[in-house]
Amino acid sequence: MALSLGIVGLPNVGKSSLFNALTGSMAADAQNYPFTTIDPNVGVVTVPDARLAAIGEVAKAAKIVPATIEFVDIAGLVKGANEGEGLGNQFLANIRETDAIVEVVRAFEAPDVIHVEGEPDPLRDFEIIETELILKDLESVERRWEKVRRDAAAGLKEGKEAEPVVTALRDALGSGKPARVVAAMLSSDQDRERLAKEAKELTLLTSKPLLVLINAPKDATADAVQVALKDLGVQSVIVDVKEELEAAGLSVDERRELGVGEISALDALVASAYELLNLMSFLTAGEKEARAWTIRKGTKAPQAAGVIHSDFEQKFIRMDAVHWELFIEHGGWKPAREKGLVRSEGKDYVVQDGDVVEIKHG
Repeated sequence: MALSLGIVGLPNVGKSSLFNALTGSMAADAQNYPFTTIDPNVGVVTVPDARLAAIGEVAKAAKIVPATIEFVDIAGLVKGANEGEGLGNQFLANIRETDAIVEVVRAFEAPDVIHVEGEPDPLRDFEIIETELILKDLESVERRWEKVRRDAAAGLKEGKEAEPVVTALRDALGSGKPARVVAAMLSSDQDRERLAKEAKELTLLTSKPLLVLINAPKDATADAVQVALKDLGVQSVIVDVKEELEAAGLSVDERRELGVGEISALDALVASAYELLNLMSFLTAGEKEARAWTIRKGTKAPQAAGVIHSDFEQKFIRMDAVHWELFIEHGGWKPAREKGLVRSEGKDYVVQDGDVVEIKHG
């Protein structure tokens, strides 16, 4: 599964600079005035995974195929975007199909960089964006609520089943709460399944997992913002986007020499996104290629095989698996098998992060 992240935030908080740092390009215009981004910027980058090159070398793979992640950067949102203010509202549709939302908030001081709200205040900015997304979702839910209410009144089964869930969504959004908190308010698994169905069909923005990127040097100010967001139940990561843009494309040794840290913005963001979405990678290795595949934690062997090819899930027989460190330490499939390190796993096996696998299928 390819991971897709939508980047949102107020104008001039560093969204386009982040996009450029992540993609190693200057595709996104990042000037010092609001609404620089007119058309959405879309970039696909590879997911950093040092294990992949190592197993590829052992397997003498002809090519290395990392997992990928797509970033979609839209115009900055402003207060009143749901009523047509600014440009960002026009492009919200471009991030409706993403897996999660990365909201960039600015915690750095820079008098020469315009802030549409006057002074930087990351928690205020977070609340502005959250409110705009909530109000946009409320528009969709209100229309849906009117329909299910009519259907329920007419005695239709679909309307009766949907009404309590859509009403809960409408009430939460109407009181300023994001759709992602509604599941905890429902009492039955059936209602939670219905909620997931409604949120997917309505492509609700606030039902998506949210990661806040605090654009600032890692200092006491940024740490305080991170603590405050954690108290709100929001996961965040601190990235100095300006520094990362300057260091984009540098090797680990070069980054160390410049004192910018060995972990790049992409590494930090991907690690946080994988944690947020409960994702992990398993690996395949042969002479043709070594490849990383992204799945959700807890995925069983047939479903993991289906990520490689749908036929593999349908015709699954078994999965040969070995931990990547053992694969490297003992020199690949043949010696690992000879030493009894390769496990033959059936349909109930839960694939582990870093498993190197071969699929046996009909």
